[in-house]
Amino acid sequence: MIAIYLLLAVAVAEACAVAVLWRRVKTRDEELAELHRRLDTRANLLTGGREAVKTVWQTANILRKEGFGAAVRSNIEDLADWAEVERPDLARLTPNGRVAIMFSDIEGSTALNERIGDRAWVRLIDRHDKMVSRLVKRHSGYVVKSQGDGFMIAFAQPEQAVWCSMDLQRQLAKRPNGIRVRIGIHSGKSVRRGDDLFGRNVAMAARVAAAAEGGEILISESVRDALGDDVTVDDGRDAQLKGFNGTHRLYSVAV
Repeated sequence: MIAIYLLLAVAVAEACAVAVLWRRVKTRDEELAELHRRLDTRANLLTGGREAVKTVWQTANILRKEGFGAAVRSNIEDLADWAEVERPDLARLTPNGRVAIMFSDIEGSTALNERIGDRAWVRLIDRHDKMVSRLVKRHSGYVVKSQGDGFMIAFAQPEQAVWCSMDLQRQLAKRPNGIRVRIGIHSGKSVRRGDDLFGRNVAMAARVAAAAEGGEILISESVRDALGDDVTVDDGRDAQLKGFNGTHRLYSVAV
């Protein structure tokens, strides 16, 4: 009988120990679940906060430049973007068809290629492409197309295109690699077809770039009129642009 009582006591003690351990494990699991929940909440708050600040900043800029109606339209476009996650980036930049278009071109690229050789040229172009892509992303632009030594880039606002161009020319000036880039910017309504832009204003932007010299940023009158006092331009010069009648006033941006 004594042995039986001892066995029962041991069994009861083990059962109590198991129960205690089970409660501790359950409590630990609940604490871990709560910790994960708090971490997820903080991550979501941080992400949402960054997006909220970005949206408020963009809306404030639109309000300052284009008025309340434009801000309302922009916010409606943002709601549409959230519902259509796969919508192309170019469409977000041109909800009403108006866009600032920047063309860039390396001056004397053929002669430079001949002078340094094909391998060095390919490495040079690769570094140039990466730098342009990085700056375009920084200024919220969209590379529509690139061909060899030139780019066609779209921006929602003319000042974004100008600041991107200024950063590009400044960085190129620090690199003694022989690259001198001509840049031209024009703003107006264009026709979007898929991931490309067409129309008179696209051709105008290309002609403005062709009229620029190496190392120069040349802008049309519509871009000049959209800029604030924080960008300095010269008094302008009249130029004849291929395919367009008359003369057109173009302005050089001080870098």
